[in-house]
Amino acid sequence: MEPVIVWYIRMSVIYFVLGATSGIAMIIWPSEAGYYVSSHVHLNLLGFMAMIVYGVGYHILPKFSGRNIHSPAVVKVQFWFANIGLVGMAVGWPFVARDTMTGLFNPILVISAFCSLLAAVLFAFNILKTVKPVQMQ
Repeated sequence: MEPVIVWYIRMSVIYFVLGATSGIAMIIWPSEAGYYVSSHVHLNLLGFMAMIVYGVGYHILPKFSGRNIHSPAVVKVQFWFANIGLVGMAVGWPFVARDTMTGLFNPILVISAFCSLLAAVLFAFNILKTVKPVQMQ
């Protein structure tokens, strides 16, 4: 398995643990829970689910299609955009929810969201260019 694919899977597991931990913290401190819901959701969905899909997708789909990945460089660039975007949102959401330092964290949130979107687009581009075209009959 390619090292970058291993890192996608590792980060997925790390985000899963962080998401589960934040969920437990929200149960322990319900008065604070509302500030962390968005971070909790992003850690689980973009962190765990998307990251595992990226890693497994990059490992399996080229094998299924019998082709090499279209751009190994995009795989690495996308990894960084996905992680930067997720961390920025996971950290930024509680500050915006609390309405503290919003002037600083609103732009961080927007930039982070665009990083996550770019990561998703790069994944889609790379996978669609990798898999064989469907033969229409």
